[in-house]
Amino acid sequence: MLPALVVLLALLLGTAHVGTVQLRLEEAARAGAREAMRGESSGTVQQTVQRLAGPTARVRVATDSGWTTVEVTAQVEGPVVDLMGIELTATALGKEEHGG
Repeated sequence: MLPALVVLLALLLGTAHVGTVQLRLEEAARAGAREAMRGESSGTVQQTVQRLAGPTARVRVATDSGWTTVEVTAQVEGPVVDLMGIELTATALGKEEHGG
C-alpha cells in the first residue's frame, strides 16, 4: 500500500509543478506583451520575459501590423516530470500604444 501512496503523491506533486510552470510562463508572456505595447525594444522584452520565465525558457517576439506576439516555451524540469518530457507554451498578444 505504501508504494502506491508514494507514486500517487509523486504524481500529484508533478501535476502541481506543471501547473506552476504554466502560470509562470503565462505571466512572463503577458509582461513581455505589456512592455512591447509601451514601445520597449525587442531586446528589453526578451530580457524581461527571460527573467520571469527562467533561464531555460525560449522567447519569440514577433511584430505584425502594430501587434506584437510574445511566445514563451519551456521544458518542465523536476524529479518526476523530467521523465515525461513535457514542454509548455504561453502566448500573449498586444497592440502598440500611441500617444500618451
